[in-house]
Amino acid sequence: MAECRGGRAVVIGGGYIGMETAAALVANRVKVTMVFPEQHCMARLFTPEIAAFYEEYYKKRGVEFIKGTVMSSFESDAEKKITAIVLKDNRQIKADMVVVGIGIRANVGLFEGQLILEKGGIKVNGKMQTSNPSVYAVGDVVAFPLKLYGDVRRLEHVDHARKSAAHAVEAIMSPEKVQDYDYLPFFYSRVFTLSWQFYGDNVGKCVLFGNPEVQKFGAFWVDKGILMGAFLEGGNKDEYLRLGTLARLRPPVKDIEMLAKEGLAYPFFPDVKGKAPSFSPDLSVTERSQVLLDTPPSYILQLSAGIAAAVGISMVAVWYAKKRRRW
Repeated sequence: MAECRGGRAVVIGGGYIGMETAAALVANRVKVTMVFPEQHCMARLFTPEIAAFYEEYYKKRGVEFIKGTVMSSFESDAEKKITAIVLKDNRQIKADMVVVGIGIRANVGLFEGQLILEKGGIKVNGKMQTSNPSVYAVGDVVAFPLKLYGDVRRLEHVDHARKSAAHAVEAIMSPEKVQDYDYLPFFYSRVFTLSWQFYGDNVGKCVLFGNPEVQKFGAFWVDKGILMGAFLEGGNKDEYLRLGTLARLRPPVKDIEMLAKEGLAYPFFPDVKGKAPSFSPDLSVTERSQVLLDTPPSYILQLSAGIAAAVGISMVAVWYAKKRRRW
């Protein structure tokens, strides 16, 4: 980047790596053209509406987008330095440097015939153990049981890489104490003055909320009446914590229009005949507390009244027992 300042870079790929690299290049005073085959950036996660916000933001910072095509070859000078790329339709784009971020295949060839492979990765159990119990695997290369959704997946993100590694160490050091890996899919990005986080699964209907014009908006994915995924741009620490809690709890959503209007303020845990909100059995104490804090006050009052009544009854019982002993 330092050698290319004032020059032009072409970024091949409009996914996670492409978007973050393009932002870094612009910050280092390099003009950027992005080329990718999809109709919008971050196609694996973003809807067209979400992508439109980020593409417009990048355009205002000088980034050009060429969509719906791919690169076919490089052009270089006598010293083999890149001078341009050639697209599939024979267009040439001048470039002083090229960044190719088009996805990966997990490098698991070394283990073929030695370990069981699945979904392009090394199959592991909830302790990060492979088919050979003395071999553990972590990070992008593993296909692991995603407990929350009851299937096996391979995820490529630093958060999973770190947490799966820590879990493997715990399983090796204290196998009798460690529970199965219970990961909530999580992705985030921070570029320019933007910052977004996503939790859960982007399946079902996407419901947008908030105001992109002030760089604060989000989306929920609702499948068969259940909230499955949650995305937020421009949130604070408490809002992101709530986002993750909702994605793990997967509360029911009965009113899509109200959800779009209220966003995070939507009453996910309404007071229904005094019943408490339902919790996942594996939810941490911190997450349970957060849910209670976010529950409508009427339920909290009933909960407090119930606790007070229980304490009162206990005190009466103790007093009565002491009195009987005196009799």
